[in-house]
Amino acid sequence: MHEWMADSHHTPHIVVDAAFEGVSVPKQHIKDGKIILNISDSAAHDLQMTNDAVSFRARFGGVPFDVWAPMRSILGIYARETGQGMIFSHDAERVRLPPVKQNVEDARSRPHLTIVK
Repeated sequence: MHEWMADSHHTPHIVVDAAFEGVSVPKQHIKDGKIILNISDSAAHDLQMTNDAVSFRARFGGVPFDVWAPMRSILGIYARETGQGMIFSHDAERVRLPPVKQNVEDARSRPHLTIVK
């Protein structure tokens, strides 16, 4: 998603849950427990996106800051210009669906397709 936004000349932003354990962001820019971070090439230096976290160095009010956000703290990513993006639901990973029970006898009883001439 990040690459697609950059290729489309859009400015990617991530929304981070600032209260999540391990998040390191400038506290003065947190609003309603969240922070919006510009992760474009021009704003986020040494950007690293791994399966575990997003990290980069940026300036906030002219002061350099090393940002660290565990992947599970990232609530979404969107393009500033269009507002289009994705909202992430990490809770979905914890939900286990019950196994599907199928009546084997009904499945074998007769075909679902008929011959049409």
